[in-house]
Amino acid sequence: MIFFYSILTFLWAFFVALFAIPSIIQVAHKKQLLDIPNDRRLHLLDTPRLGGLAIFAGFISSLMLFGEINSAIQKLIAATIIIFFIGLKDDMVSVSAFKKFFVQILGAGIVVFLGDIRITGFYGILNVFMLPEGVSYFFTLIVILGITNAFNLVDGLDGLAGSIAFLASIFYAVVFFYLGDQSNVPYIYVCFCLCGAVLGFLKYNIRKAEIFMGDTGSLICGFIIAFLAVKIVSLQEMNSNSNFSMPVLAIAPIILPIADTLRVFIIRLMKGISPFSPDNNHLHHRLTDLGVSQIAIVSLISVYTLINIIIAVWLRFIDATVLVAGMFGAIGIIMIIVELIFKKIQKSCTNNI
Repeated sequence: MIFFYSILTFLWAFFVALFAIPSIIQVAHKKQLLDIPNDRRLHLLDTPRLGGLAIFAGFISSLMLFGEINSAIQKLIAATIIIFFIGLKDDMVSVSAFKKFFVQILGAGIVVFLGDIRITGFYGILNVFMLPEGVSYFFTLIVILGITNAFNLVDGLDGLAGSIAFLASIFYAVVFFYLGDQSNVPYIYVCFCLCGAVLGFLKYNIRKAEIFMGDTGSLICGFIIAFLAVKIVSLQEMNSNSNFSMPVLAIAPIILPIADTLRVFIIRLMKGISPFSPDNNHLHHRLTDLGVSQIAIVSLISVYTLINIIIAVWLRFIDATVLVAGMFGAIGIIMIIVELIFKKIQKSCTNNI
């Protein structure tokens, strides 16, 4: 029965998003709700940025029709609706960073304080086990806001944010299913609703994009993934005898956007500018500057995400602190190598002028 409803939620979300997008593209062009190319954009044509509408419609309609709505899922739906509207407004008329951040805090507060979805401990990572209650609430808010914005910031390349969201939601569904607890079934449906809606959107976005997900889509994907990641971490307490470290499983599929966001924030702070100031310093920008095609970048990052997932599962007997440090260390080394190559080529070009 779980398998049947999982497929049903996936297919409904997929087809709603798939069939909604052509109409959204048509209306966006008619109303000039387009993303105009500039020095920060990698696309060359005016492109609609309302793909998040289709993702939201597919996700919410499928979850409401076929999902199991417990208290936490109810709070997720309420928070997602709030995130949807601030994202939609930003895609149409632009919203200040402060207003977007305030609404994200409101959405995160709904699932953390009202839904009681929070990280209660690190379960041995950094030799930290349980967190004081106040620290638990505060840290969970920071995690949800961080992951939400990481997806928003990584959405700068055709199919990139959508591919990571799709892989993460599929993997999280497998984790919930593996744990075998009936109380996890509602979260399995959430995963399949999201991956179905995202896959329907990717049909029009993965190559020579006809539409972008915009802030609406990236914020919704990031927020739902953050919710699921926090929920997985919180399950460690109920599965203390498991061979798996739940924090490691939660981090594995989303480590790249997290690491890239931290790197960019550090660079901006070192330059004395706001960490939320837009620039061209993301990993996908660097790879594009090195001549790597967009589809190759998305493929490489997707493969890297899958490798991280395999490592998290295969090396489950390794100390969780070592495993997390190794994952961040590996992506850190990759980013340093890419940056050094970029600087070398940039210097060479300057000397040749």
